[in-house]
Amino acid sequence: MGTELRAVIDDAPMRPFQWRAIAICVFLNVLDGFDVLVMAFTGRTVAQEWGLSGTELGLLLSAGLVGMAAGSLALAPVADRVGRRPVILVGLLIAGGGMLLSSIAPSAWALGALRVLTGFGVGGVVACSTTIATEYAARRWRPLAVGLVGIGYAGGGTLGGLLAVTMIDAFGWRAVFLTGGIATLVAVPVVLFGLPESMQFLLTRRPSGALGRVNALLAKLRTPALSELPPPVTGAAAARGYRALLVPGVRPTTLRLWALFFLVMAGFYVVTSWTPTLLVEAGLSESQGLTGATLLNLGGIFGTLLLGLLAARWALRSVLTGYMLLTGVLLAVFLPALSWLAVAFTVGIVIGVVVNGCVGGMYALTATAYDDGIRATGVGAAIGIGRIGAVVAPTAAGALLDAGWTPNALYLACAVLFALGAAVLLTFRPAVSRATATGLH
Repeated sequence: MGTELRAVIDDAPMRPFQWRAIAICVFLNVLDGFDVLVMAFTGRTVAQEWGLSGTELGLLLSAGLVGMAAGSLALAPVADRVGRRPVILVGLLIAGGGMLLSSIAPSAWALGALRVLTGFGVGGVVACSTTIATEYAARRWRPLAVGLVGIGYAGGGTLGGLLAVTMIDAFGWRAVFLTGGIATLVAVPVVLFGLPESMQFLLTRRPSGALGRVNALLAKLRTPALSELPPPVTGAAAARGYRALLVPGVRPTTLRLWALFFLVMAGFYVVTSWTPTLLVEAGLSESQGLTGATLLNLGGIFGTLLLGLLAARWALRSVLTGYMLLTGVLLAVFLPALSWLAVAFTVGIVIGVVVNGCVGGMYALTATAYDDGIRATGVGAAIGIGRIGAVVAPTAAGALLDAGWTPNALYLACAVLFALGAAVLLTFRPAVSRATATGLH
């Protein structure tokens, strides 16, 4: 992207058009959060209906994350070739169809396969919506923009919990999946008519009609039209595919991001997927378990927003390190606080604030660490690696529970994961080509 055009977005005031694009990305992540986390809120009911063990329930909780990893890894590089917007549309159709079919799944194996399908679509949507939010945000507000997208994910999880509490008793768990599928498909026309393609993609890949499309975007940004496109990007920034993430100067950033995503996502998805069940195992009623998990997701709405605001003032890396360390401490004291339910629920809300903020901060860190031509690939690769941790950890948690581990022991293990993430983060530096532009160093 030419220096002058980059300044239009990086240094100029945010326009309503840019906030509207970010708002649509937030909406998409509300749906994604619902679609991915819905299994956490319906899991106990599903397990009772089909007589599933802890290990089998863990596999069901992980199935959507398997699909999400595959979707992020498979679809994100496509977005760097054909555009962010087409991949989002395809991802919504896949995820919406998977949710609708899940509502009529005849067995646990069928539901598991459909959760993989749903996650595949969600993986593409998350990678691309995060990328678009990053690319339309001014440099100062970029962490906040990605944090707002993270709010959408936590908000979707909160919505899933509220619907589960109100709908399962009245209509059964299948109604929750049906509602999510309909809502996801409704988003297709919203994206089709309201979400712009990334200007960076148009300038980097130069598809047919790129000049006219760039000028249409510049008009909305109140910037004079171009008579011709600026010179194309050359060198390392113009590389394509996963190979570009491992070239000298970029490789250290990539490997650290992959390690961070693996650790943080492993801990995050054990906490968000297993909390309703673990709270019941620890002595609460089923409704109290669902309430505790819903409060955790509700706290996440404020966590990502707070992180974005803090990162607009202080270095994102420092803020995120503090979030990870605080997450570890709170997880260690969560279940011991259950003797005082009000205190435990308060701690649960704060855990939601910091654990969701960790994930939102990871997205912001990744999306601002790479050049325009490989950003979607970089975000998608990090998400995919993170989902490997997210798949392994909930499944392992189910097996450990079957083997006699206590809920408190699982939370302590998650606390260790976040502490390790903080240690890795202290060594993190953005890719060389982005170091001066991101403000993360």
